[in-house]
Amino acid sequence: MISRESFARWFRHRYVWAAAILLVVSTGAVVLVNSATSKSEPPDLHGQITNWMRTTLEEADPEQHNHAGHDIQQVTNGEETKPAVICGVHVYGYEPAEVTVLADVRTVYGFHLCGVAEQGRPWDWAVKLAGPVIIDMSTEPADIQVVEATEDTRFIDRLRQMFPAKYAELAEKEALEPSEMADLRRRYDSAAGL
Repeated sequence: MISRESFARWFRHRYVWAAAILLVVSTGAVVLVNSATSKSEPPDLHGQITNWMRTTLEEADPEQHNHAGHDIQQVTNGEETKPAVICGVHVYGYEPAEVTVLADVRTVYGFHLCGVAEQGRPWDWAVKLAGPVIIDMSTEPADIQVVEATEDTRFIDRLRQMFPAKYAELAEKEALEPSEMADLRRRYDSAAGL
């Protein structure tokens, strides 16, 4: 027969063991979660490049986009100011392609559609800057080259001259994603006070 004292000792030990097992399992789970978090996926390089490209184009003067004849001024509160440039972008790729950190990217190939947000001017009437673009990140400020036809060279031929073949193919088919276009229009309307 089992005495009350031996039963209490066994019962007490059972809870001690259960608590010990629970502690070990919990500690193991915490260690696994922390190690998975510390070795998480690398940062979204494509997203970083997209944001950098958009910011670079929006902060550049329209003349830096190499589009001719866009010296626009507006009067705000009695002062002449340059209106905001609001851009949507699509990144086709970057070189060197094997890098994993934004600081290592040297050249970005993509598409840009920018609107000069003059106060009260709707999108349909805005001055726009658009087309395939190459941005050299190794210079300060970044060098922006827009693909444009010349008197002697057709647009498609100029595109193929300036872009690597794999990005030129994308540039022939793709512009802005619908979500990027919607975001561009929303930000433009806000900047133009609409």
